[in-house]
Amino acid sequence: MTEISKIISGRWSPREYDPDFSISNEEMNQLLEAARWAPSAMNAQEWWFVPGIRGDKNYEILRRAIVGFSDWALDASGLILNIHREYPSRHGLDFGPYDLGSAVQNMLLQAEVMGLHMRPFATFDRELLCREFQISAPYTAFTMCSVGKEPAGLTKERERKPLNQLLWENHQA
Repeated sequence: MTEISKIISGRWSPREYDPDFSISNEEMNQLLEAARWAPSAMNAQEWWFVPGIRGDKNYEILRRAIVGFSDWALDASGLILNIHREYPSRHGLDFGPYDLGSAVQNMLLQAEVMGLHMRPFATFDRELLCREFQISAPYTAFTMCSVGKEPAGLTKERERKPLNQLLWENHQA
């Protein structure tokens, strides 16, 4: 494998969280600050977040939206709803999801630096969250992230495609 930063190669997406760990407001703010510094097309920064920390009102609403969809995230000590606004370029491309992805990636890497793990996911009750947080077009409740610490003894398994399979010239349609 080509050598890359351990923050990137060590990052992983847990499917279990330590139910006794509690993320602090300061830690959540550090994650959001990392998102703030992400690159965006035309520096538009057309992303927003609804953070929730176990025990607060936002967390309870966010948690209700994942029950029956992403139950593995129910023990996370923090949940974040990721929102973007559609903003097409003059070329007709919508940069919203791409730019939001950059902001979320910044949060993921910041979580790793802090000794936390974050996992983005797209399976949740969007209608419930759009009602509860008054989200409507052109804004989209796009994804969520769970954040916390993994339980002791959890086995980390990761697989990645070989590098040559990422090259378009080697892609078999």
